[in-house]
Amino acid sequence: MGERTKPWVMRTYAGHSSAAASNELYRRNLAKGQTGLSVAFDLPTQTGYDPDDELARGEVGKVGVPVSHIGDMRALFAGIPLAQMNTSMTINAPAMWLLALYEAVAREQADEAGADADDVVRGLGGTTQNDIIKEYLSRGTHVFPPGPSLRLTGDTIAYTLVNMPKWNPVNICSYHLQEAGATPVQEVAFAMATATEILDQVQARGLVPPERFGEVVARISFFVNAGVRFVEEMCKMRAFVQLWDELTRERYGVTDPKHRRFRYGVQVNSLGLTEAQPENNIQRIVLEMLGVTLSKDARARAVQLPAWNEALGLPRPWDQQWSLRMQQVLAYESDLLEYDDLFTGSVVVEAKVEQIVTEAKKLMARIEEMGGAVAAVESGFLKGELVASHARRRRRIEGGDEIVVGVNAFTTTEPSPLTENLDTAIHRVDPGVEAAAREAVAAWRTERDADPARAQEAAEALTQLSRDAADASVNLMPATVRCARAGVTTGEWAQALREVFGEFRAPTGVSGAVSSADGAEDSASAQRTRAVQQAVRETGEALGGPLRLLVGKPGLDGHSNGAEQVAVRARDVGFEVVYQGIRLRPSEIVAAAVAEDVHCVGISVLSGSHNELVPEILDGLRDAGAGDVPVVVGGIIPAADEARLLQLGVAAVFTPKDHDLTACMGRIVDAIRAANGLSVDRVLESA
Repeated sequence: MGERTKPWVMRTYAGHSSAAASNELYRRNLAKGQTGLSVAFDLPTQTGYDPDDELARGEVGKVGVPVSHIGDMRALFAGIPLAQMNTSMTINAPAMWLLALYEAVAREQADEAGADADDVVRGLGGTTQNDIIKEYLSRGTHVFPPGPSLRLTGDTIAYTLVNMPKWNPVNICSYHLQEAGATPVQEVAFAMATATEILDQVQARGLVPPERFGEVVARISFFVNAGVRFVEEMCKMRAFVQLWDELTRERYGVTDPKHRRFRYGVQVNSLGLTEAQPENNIQRIVLEMLGVTLSKDARARAVQLPAWNEALGLPRPWDQQWSLRMQQVLAYESDLLEYDDLFTGSVVVEAKVEQIVTEAKKLMARIEEMGGAVAAVESGFLKGELVASHARRRRRIEGGDEIVVGVNAFTTTEPSPLTENLDTAIHRVDPGVEAAAREAVAAWRTERDADPARAQEAAEALTQLSRDAADASVNLMPATVRCARAGVTTGEWAQALREVFGEFRAPTGVSGAVSSADGAEDSASAQRTRAVQQAVRETGEALGGPLRLLVGKPGLDGHSNGAEQVAVRARDVGFEVVYQGIRLRPSEIVAAAVAEDVHCVGISVLSGSHNELVPEILDGLRDAGAGDVPVVVGGIIPAADEARLLQLGVAAVFTPKDHDLTACMGRIVDAIRAANGLSVDRVLESA
């Protein structure tokens, strides 16, 4: 056996229900050989709301752990020495806030251990994602406008450089770009444009001494995606390495090769995981992992893998263990780590890398001409590119040009023992979790404010935060740390900044997206599209005007990719589409449905809050006199929940197995016809 290189940091992305429950999960995972933590926060935490806020309804503890104040952060890491841990926190708009809470708890642990708190903080290792630009494009957990958001990012960079020099304050995240439809070229170009925007801002504001700028570059890390086309994905990573070295050397004059090193972690692709034959997801995950581990010169520094059942619902601890074991088998049983880079000198690899680099540079230059990444976000260009790219991918799958095993080919299957009982095949969050979190945060505020000294300190800390936010020359991290230690809540911290900075609604990309229609007039796909277009037209004529479909995303779920693709396809088949973007209250969706006099309301929910939010929309429509308008729902919806929603009056439920959007449009037309007493012949399903 040859000499083995050190394996990558092994993580699983985890957090749910409560800080105490997540702490138990972390400790179990560490005991199983996981070598780093990757914290998933729930949507209210990610968007700066407390659990008892109206917008948090149905979202608390669903896709991550709620952290509302320093008490929650203490519970989250109880018994886990932060001085010895490498922690990645997937947090963006309130990244500064969560880092302040993390620092405050690390100081408390140091005091309890009799250690020097400043030394402990200086030695903290880990990452805050803190990439706000991709939130405007793909994930949707932005809060503030781009300018103030980048200020928070820059302030965090400047603070950590001095106080937490081992911390990665920014993790440029192209992962969600691929989930939103980005090609390898787009993923590379958009990520590099984001990094350039951040580094340019740090330079322009004079946040760090010029002689230390190389240290800033050295602490910028990346978080990428790796799809099942693992050869292309491996070449993409080599292109990333080459471009980052060139960019930091030529644009920023960084001379130390160590500072220019491209450091990245990865979660492999979840977009390609299927609800149909979900056992196939295991081999997909393994192949995707190879794309970021095979090449030593472009190997990931940290890897986390999704679970086989994520297209069905939340994974269980056993599912996460299975994903961890995949990494361990590759790292410790195979001989991969005994060799130098396997692809050096490969003509095929070098040609593919050069192609990606060349095309990415062209796209980067186009973004630069627009004024940079922020300008390209505000104009809608970047979002439109992603929506169009994703639409083309869906068309290839529906037309059979891109094979997805078990979905559009090889669909004959034996019953799967993994899914014979769907109610136990996924993790379910106790519905009492949200009520407990609401009560707990209210009790925290009440207890804090009952103590005059604590109440005064919290109030003064928030006053300082607001005052500092109004002065662009002041770093906001010190005031944020003071708020954290004073017992201020997540919602209070974010609200103080909302009042100064305002909020931001990102472009949806739908209006500017090109048609996803099949250009081949005689293809089966085009014929089916024409059949649905005819049904839409005839139904509209029977009802006295064009059919109007409202696509709504209630709650805090920012995963809008599916909603956008539904909106684009609905427009292609002749619907007038009303789509107002993410983060809507149920009452706002109801009001829009009534005001626009729509024929159908389509609700997209991927966060698991459908049981709470959809009934509220149904009740709202009935109260508004629009109870006869059919409601359809799409998302990650387990079979038992689907049955419940249909019983409540939902006309149709669409899950990831319903990959054919043209057929989905046909079913929506059927629902509209049935609701209006027109004949329904179901011919669209076989069109």
